Amino acid sequence: MFMTHYRSQLFVPGNRPDRFEKACQAGADLVCIDLEDAVGPSEKERARQDVLDWLTKTEHKHVSLRINGVDTPEGRADIAALQKCDLTLPFIMIPKVASKSELNVLDAALADKLGTFIAIIESAEGLINCEDIFSHDRVTMGMYGAIDYAGDVDCDLSWETHLFARSRLVMAANVFDVQLFDVPHIKVRDLDDCEATTRQAKALGIHARSAIHPAQIERIHAALAPSDEEVAYAEKVIAADKAANGNVVLLDGKFIEAPVVKKAQRILAYRG
Repeated sequence: MFMTHYRSQLFVPGNRPDRFEKACQAGADLVCIDLEDAVGPSEKERARQDVLDWLTKTEHKHVSLRINGVDTPEGRADIAALQKCDLTLPFIMIPKVASKSELNVLDAALADKLGTFIAIIESAEGLINCEDIFSHDRVTMGMYGAIDYAGDVDCDLSWETHLFARSRLVMAANVFDVQLFDVPHIKVRDLDDCEATTRQAKALGIHARSAIHPAQIERIHAALAPSDEEVAYAEKVIAADKAANGNVVLLDGKFIEAPVVKKAQRILAYRG
């Protein structure tokens, strides 16, 4: 079973309505308008109204909204504003999710205005509870917030430091059919490293990444796309499996069993 696969998600600040339409045309599979980290305290109220006005009018179907934390005053203001407006969101992103109970609060408050949740895991408590969080019926996507996680546990941002957290999230996401996005690459001008670290995430089983600049999208897609060689071999595996009627078969000196066939199916599903 393969759900709709998104490769990329582009964040756009909620206090920059002039950029909303541009973001939707930048080539990302999803766009997330951000009311949380991207907007300072003094601009929260104005940004909230501008965002909701735009979302009410837009015809774009793949736009999500990142609200402020559910247990914060600004988050409660976001929820209250959503309750009042004539808007049903296909996706809503919840930051700093630490427990399933936070999702239950949001679900109860906005049940008739919501599609699915994108839960960001960016704290030690969230990581400990990630299986429970990803088990929520509305959670179809998740994201690893490595930067906030590093601030929470006082660690650095090197790849090796975050290997455990990423690996645990991959396992939890697969168990509950949640698509996982990796953290945005914060060095906007270093596109080579953006692509390289996206490939590292892919090797772990993370097949999507968020972005904070349109220039990163093409490099993310390039990193996540299967190579011509991978596609050609996957097609051979599927053909061999079909010819063997699902039985174990030898292909190029290697046994082709169900896990290999599943991997081949995923490779073909991930083609751009």
